[in-house]
Amino acid sequence: MDPITIFIVATLMMLANGGVLGLMHKDLPVSLQPCAETWRIATLLLAGSAVLYAVQYELPLGLVSPMANGMVMLGCTGYWRALRQFDGAPDRWWMWLPALAGIGGVLWFAGVQPDTPSRILLLSGVVAFVLMAGTLQLVRGGTGERARSRKALAGLFFLVGLFVLFRAGYFLVRKVGPSFDITGEGAWINTASPLVTALLPVVGTTAFLFMCSQRIGRQWELAAATDYLTGLANRRTLLAEGESRFATARRGGAHLALALVDVDHFKAINDGHGHEVGDKALQHVARQLQATARGLDFVARHGGEEFVVLLDLGQHGDAQAAGERLRLAVAGTPFTADGASLTITISAGVALQADGDTTLDQLLRRADEALYAAKRSGRNRVELAGG
Repeated sequence: MDPITIFIVATLMMLANGGVLGLMHKDLPVSLQPCAETWRIATLLLAGSAVLYAVQYELPLGLVSPMANGMVMLGCTGYWRALRQFDGAPDRWWMWLPALAGIGGVLWFAGVQPDTPSRILLLSGVVAFVLMAGTLQLVRGGTGERARSRKALAGLFFLVGLFVLFRAGYFLVRKVGPSFDITGEGAWINTASPLVTALLPVVGTTAFLFMCSQRIGRQWELAAATDYLTGLANRRTLLAEGESRFATARRGGAHLALALVDVDHFKAINDGHGHEVGDKALQHVARQLQATARGLDFVARHGGEEFVVLLDLGQHGDAQAAGERLRLAVAGTPFTADGASLTITISAGVALQADGDTTLDQLLRRADEALYAAKRSGRNRVELAGG
C-alpha cells in the first residue's frame, strides 16, 4: 500500500473516531466534557493534517506543508491538554509555545528557505517533546488512578514519541536532500509514518474513552458508598465494614468497639436557623469526628443526625476515653454559619463487643441504649454500654 493510500485510510479512521467521540460527548459527566471536547478537536486536527498530506500534489507545497505540520503539532498539544484537563490540572499558556515555535520554524523552512529535512527535524522535535510530556502526565497524574487504560495510553504515547525521535534520527543518518518527499514511495519510513501517526487518534481515542468510562465507574462506586452531604461513608458502607470487623474480631478473639454519636438539640438548630444551617452543622460535626479519628477508626453517617465510629482499640486503648475525645473535639470547635454562631455538642453511646454478641446489630443496639442514657443524663456526655 502506497503512503498516499495509507494517509487516506488513516484519515477515515480518525474522522470516524472523532465522530464517535463527538456523539458521546454530551453523554459524559460535565466534569469530563471539556477534556473530551479537547481530545476530539485534537483528533480532527490530525485528521485534517492527513488530508493535506494526501492532497499535497494538488496544492502549493509552501501552503500545504506548514498547514499540515502545524495541525500535527497543535493536535498533539491538544492531546496533552486533554490529559491535563482529565486530571484536573490548570491550563497553562506555555503549553502551546513548542507548537507555536514549531509552526514559525516550519513556515521558514517551507517558504523562506525551503529545506524538507530541517522542517521534518523541527516537527519531530516538537511532537516528541509534547508526546513525552503527555506520557509524564499519564504516569504522574491521576491522583492515584492506575487504570489499565491509563497505562496503555501512556505506553502508546511513549512508543509513538520514540518512533518520532527515531524518524528524526533516520533523516539525520541518511542525510536526505532538501527535496525529499515524505509521501513518496521507495522508503519504508514513508509507509510506517502514517501508520504510527494514526495510532494516537485511533487506538489512543479508544483508550481515552476507556479512561473516561473507568472514571465514571469509580465515581458511581464512590457515590454508592459515600454520604452525599458529609462525604463520610454511608450506612450501607458502614454495615459492610462493621460486619467484616465484627467477624474478624470473633475469629481472632479480639473485641470490636463502636461509638454511636448523636447531635444534641439538632431539631432546634433546624427549626431556629433553617435546614441549610442544619446541613452545615452536620458537615461541621462530620469534619471534627473525622479529624479526631485515629489509626483504623472508621467514621460513617448512620442517618439523620447520627454518626457511628468504629474504634481502633489498638490506638485508643480505652473505648470510653475515645468517645470523650470525639465529644470534646465537637464541643471545643466553634461553629459559625450564615451569621449564626452556635455551640454544637454531641452525645455518644459506646459499646464493646461482648462474648454474647453474635451480630453487629446487637452491638449497635447496646450502643443505642447507652446513647439514650447519655441523652437522659443531660446530653453532651458519653455513656458506656453494659456487657
